[in-house]
Parts: sequence; structure tokens; C-alpha cells
Amino acid sequence: MPPTVEWSDLLVRLVLALLAGTALGLNRTERGMTAGLRTTLLVTLAAAISMIQVNLLLGTEGKRPASFSSMDPMRLPLGVLTGMGFIGAGAIIRKGNRISGVTTAATLWIATILGLCFGAGHHGVGILALATTLVILLVLKRLELSLPQEQRGTLTVGTVRSGPSDHEIRQVIEAAGARAASWSVIYPGKEKSALRQRISCEVHWKARPEGPQVPPFVRLLQDRPGVHAVRWQSP
Repeated sequence: MPPTVEWSDLLVRLVLALLAGTALGLNRTERGMTAGLRTTLLVTLAAAISMIQVNLLLGTEGKRPASFSSMDPMRLPLGVLTGMGFIGAGAIIRKGNRISGVTTAATLWIATILGLCFGAGHHGVGILALATTLVILLVLKRLELSLPQEQRGTLTVGTVRSGPSDHEIRQVIEAAGARAASWSVIYPGKEKSALRQRISCEVHWKARPEGPQVPPFVRLLQDRPGVHAVRWQSP
């Protein structure tokens, strides 16, 4: 950063920072994410202004070298990064075994870095980082959706006395390319009941994220004779 900076250069830094925040914000808004256009704009603008303030303070004389303390303008962007860490942590939400908001937190983090780059006048680094970020958010998102990923869900099957056994139900699940990670069986006991057993298990299988939410083996079990009820619950 040069010790002195013109107003025209400051305007260019702010405009580039706002353009970077707009590019990231539009990507998040169209996907219905929490951190949308206004959030990323405020993050990049705040980071850019903090670096501009640092640049303006470079020519300010601090205390003498013999003093116990000295002025360090670079502590200002360091404080911005620390505060952004708390905001990013607040965007991460955990619901049971599912964690969401990690990409949102990472987007806010990179938006802060982009604002610091443009605010410091490092336009080349900022533009290169912005282009790389957009490739990651747009292109790699499609690649992730095209790759099979491990899916999880809880399957509960109730059968009558003439229905399939737990071994036969497990065979149906494994024949569909899935596996039961946990298995529990509840028997009705000696009381006069038409139910034979109730099986509950956690099933893992691989499928595309945009594929059907209910795996095919659930419908196969539903149509099997002797099955009283089938319940499927996704995390």
C-alpha cells in the first residue's frame, strides 16, 4: 500500500469491493441461502473500508520508539478477520446429524478477504481471487451434484405374523445397494396381536443429492406381502 493515496484510487477500491460482494451475493441469493446480496455487500464494504483506513493511517506518526507502546495500523484488519470468524460460526447450524451453513460461512470469509485485497489496492490479487471463488461456487457446485454421495435415513418396518422376517428385509435393502448401519427389532410378545415385529434401522446408500428423496427399496418393502407399515425419515 502506498503511504499516500488519491481519492480516485479510493473510489476504484470501493467499487471493485462492491462488485465482488455483488457477484458473491447474487450467487447466494439465487440459491436461497442465508447470506445473500446485502450481507456479502456489507462484509466486503466493511473489509475494504478497514484497509483504506489502514492505508490512510500509514503516514500518521505514532509514539516514539522508546515508548512502551507503538501504533500498529495492521491490527485493524486483524480485528475485522477475528470478528468475521464469529459471524461465520453463527451461520453454521446443526440439526441432528446434518450440518448446514458451512459454505455460507466460507463465503463470508472469502468476501472479507476480497474486501481487504481491494481496500489495500491489490486489485490483481483481488480479481484473481474473485474469479477463482466464482468458479468454486458455480462450476464445482454442479460437479458436486453430479457425483454420487452417501445418503442416510431411518427405516421402520412393521410386519404381520405372515410377513417377511428381519433377514428377508435386510436382503431387500442390500439387494438395492444399501446397507443397514444399525438394527433393532421389537417383538409384540405373547399378547394376541396380528403384528409379528417392528424393525428400525439406519440405512446408508449412495445416490446423487438431487435424486429422489425416498430410496427405491422403501417402495419395494411397502409392496411386499405381509408388510403392515413402512416409515422412512431423512435427516
